Amino acid sequence: MATWVIGDIHGCSDELAQLLGQIPLDPGDNLLSVGDLFHRGPDPAGVMDLLQEAHVRFILGNHEMRLLDRFGLAPQRTDGADRPEVREEFDALEEADMAGDGRRPCHVAEDRRADVLRFLQTHSGFYMEQEDLPGAGPTPDGRPWCVVHAGLFPGRHPSEHDREEITSLRRLAGRGKPYWYESYVGPNLVIFGHTPSSVPRIRREQGQLVVLGVDTGCVYGGQLTAYCPERDEFLHVPAKTRYANP
Repeated sequence: MATWVIGDIHGCSDELAQLLGQIPLDPGDNLLSVGDLFHRGPDPAGVMDLLQEAHVRFILGNHEMRLLDRFGLAPQRTDGADRPEVREEFDALEEADMAGDGRRPCHVAEDRRADVLRFLQTHSGFYMEQEDLPGAGPTPDGRPWCVVHAGLFPGRHPSEHDREEITSLRRLAGRGKPYWYESYVGPNLVIFGHTPSSVPRIRREQGQLVVLGVDTGCVYGGQLTAYCPERDEFLHVPAKTRYANP
């Protein structure tokens, strides 16, 4: 079986529809998103509908966490085991209620806003490991892999981070403030989003792929990327236009 990990979508429904149409899925294959599903882009509700139809699992990004926090619905543990009780009913919601991190907009029609909040409560915590996905296999060279939204401190398991770290980490403290992945040496593969680039961010150690960034900036006019860790294969769809500025 194969797992396809989709980079930051940010409300780009047309590109997501095209990408999903290109992914060669067999029965039992997995689809997983790294988070940052809706904010900044043109069609959050369309993205939600596509994700539901395709049964895409997702972990929480910084924008989803801020939105759920506003309603007391975000877990505090990074594995999501302490998630609050599911809430189905919401009072009238203003567009400002749907804002994400840094008050980034999420332009959803009034009659779909509660749907977004109900959908986000189906998240899979703040990280997923290979063994968390039924049928998922290791990399072609036999190594486990995991998916986080933003990053990890080298040498620490995802469960040893707090929510802010795992959804927002980009650079490490210290001389030169390197990106976290520049100090990560494996052996497991970490797939992440959050830090956009025109092409996937790749780090190899002794010939092995140990870090892969799949946020290729679709909402900024880049492309939407999916990666299969079991096959070491990429798929890309170019953005139709630039929807937002970084």
